[in-house]
Amino acid sequence: MESNLKPFSETQAAPIAELRGASKHYGAVVAAEGLNLAIRRGEFLSFLGPSGCGKTTALRMLAGFETPTSGDILLDGQRVNDVPPHQRPVNMVFQHYALFPHLTVAQNIGYGLRQRRPRPPETEIARAVDQALETVRMPGFGPRRIWEMSGGQQQRVALARAIVNQPKLLLLDEPMAALDKKLRREMQIELQTLQRQLGITFILVTHDQEEALSMSDRICIMRGGRIVQVGSPRELYDRPTTRYVADFVGKSNFFAGKVTKVAAGRTELAVAAGRQIAGVAPVDIAVGQTATASLRPEQIALSRETAGQTVPVEVINRIFLGEHTEYLVRNIDLGDFLVLVSRQAEASEGGFEPGDQAFASWTDGAALILSDD
Repeated sequence: MESNLKPFSETQAAPIAELRGASKHYGAVVAAEGLNLAIRRGEFLSFLGPSGCGKTTALRMLAGFETPTSGDILLDGQRVNDVPPHQRPVNMVFQHYALFPHLTVAQNIGYGLRQRRPRPPETEIARAVDQALETVRMPGFGPRRIWEMSGGQQQRVALARAIVNQPKLLLLDEPMAALDKKLRREMQIELQTLQRQLGITFILVTHDQEEALSMSDRICIMRGGRIVQVGSPRELYDRPTTRYVADFVGKSNFFAGKVTKVAAGRTELAVAAGRQIAGVAPVDIAVGQTATASLRPEQIALSRETAGQTVPVEVINRIFLGEHTEYLVRNIDLGDFLVLVSRQAEASEGGFEPGDQAFASWTDGAALILSDD
């Protein structure tokens, strides 16, 4: 097959890359199964999930380091299953950067350009390297050695090496896992800025939900080698379709029960001791079906007086988080659950301490009623 990729000419709205029924098996081990995903041009997409869920396998199939057992990988509308990595318009930043310690920063960044055939003139390579260093805010670092760089600087060098070839896809395999929390946040902001500046499609693999939520235009949640749900961070947080997604994206409280009523977009769930929790079901659910009510901690109010629909609770633990305080409370029927109280709301109530008696409440219909995974 022809290995040189040609521009896709139909429409700018066409996906830059696609997984079509892509599966990867290692003997009896299923690493990825039936992945279907259209990746938009210029978006920041994250694959999110626990270790072993298949997210890195999906990334490696896009990069060309793995060949699908079945299904297809498309780049710019062309099937590239048999196109080797170095002939794809794709670059990858690895978790441990994979920089050459015996080369200078400039030599590392220009390495890919020197492998091209025909090879560009040295003046052109030097100009491209300098521009890449400017882009990652490291001008003048070209003569330095890799061992002279901090972790954050090494990551910038790896990014510069990846963007110098002007790829259509930039793949990021947990590139911030080795950085401390403060530096990781700084690099997240830099990556977002860089992605907007370059207009390149970025695809990130991470198990860190905060990282995915803060950086991505869309997130692809994976589990057991399959795609569970794809959506914007807000969509996944506000409207997860399964308990797994609700649990993986942000914090949530879960109350198991049985559906007793479905009418006019409202679903009621009988939980412990006959208590009823009403909410919205993102997917169709039937009366008599077992299900789970999901309530985010910030949707629950904590007060000293009962008003409307409340449940009595005992405060078990208190964690100060700056603008919010997280309380672990206990109800005799519902068990333990979390409440997140803003600083302003806490000031009006005076705050709570472990052992205090209080009342937890939430607005009618605030819960999501999710079918069992």
